[in-house]
Amino acid sequence: MNPLVYHIASGHAFFSGVALLLLAVGTSGAKRPRVRRVTVLCGVLGLMAIAISSTPLPYWFYAIAGLITMGWMASRWKPTWQRPIRWAMAIVWLVAIAIELPYHLTPTLHPVGSRAIAIIGDSVTAGVGSDETAETWPAVLAREHRLDVQDISHVGETAESATKRVAEHPISAPVVVVEIGGNDILGSTSPAKFATTLDALLASLAADDRQVMMLELPLPPFYHEYGRIQRQLAAKHQVKLVPKRVFLSILAGSDATLDTIHLSQAGHQRMAHCVWQLIAPAYPEP
Repeated sequence: MNPLVYHIASGHAFFSGVALLLLAVGTSGAKRPRVRRVTVLCGVLGLMAIAISSTPLPYWFYAIAGLITMGWMASRWKPTWQRPIRWAMAIVWLVAIAIELPYHLTPTLHPVGSRAIAIIGDSVTAGVGSDETAETWPAVLAREHRLDVQDISHVGETAESATKRVAEHPISAPVVVVEIGGNDILGSTSPAKFATTLDALLASLAADDRQVMMLELPLPPFYHEYGRIQRQLAAKHQVKLVPKRVFLSILAGSDATLDTIHLSQAGHQRMAHCVWQLIAPAYPEP
């Protein structure tokens, strides 16, 4: 995967963008033409990086940050505004980092009483191709870690079809891993429908004695709303959301995919290792 694509889709571009904006703020009071050109360049690049990172900060925050940023841009014609607006810019974008940073921390599970797990996924999990000897990452987990895996994954799965499949295959496992949404984003599912169907799926999985872990979706530029929906519903249903950089780190491997999305055998092996690192605390060795 192209390093620039990884930087954008992983969400790292957001932090780079904020850093560039803060650098622009720090140099915006300079008189030298060269420094002023650096200020403009950093400001433009910073705003572009934030925009294409598809970071789903709350609407209200983007509104406030947008107004302050426009005020900062206009302050070059209002010298009396420059000092207070620079402070406001620095504060609002530092707050942005504080809001976003928790979504980049890896969640943990607490121990459960059985070695059962259910996995809900699309073709990234179910696998593609005609090689019958290929071993998907749920199968690798079952073999390597003695887990009783209920694999409810299917090629082309969406949040809507996964909800129907879960209804047909009741889950009793104390841990569920959800890898769903890629086909919704790449297909014709609107944000409104994605919100409704993902809500139904997570509601069907919620139980007092169950831990649900969902992989956050790497987002193309300007697909903020899908990420915002995923985060809001994860909070609503107490689902542990795995940062998108984790999933993307698998897809970024040079030999991990067949077509930049679907996993090769090496990719399935790496995915199994990655997921095990996430769920291992739930299954302590006797």
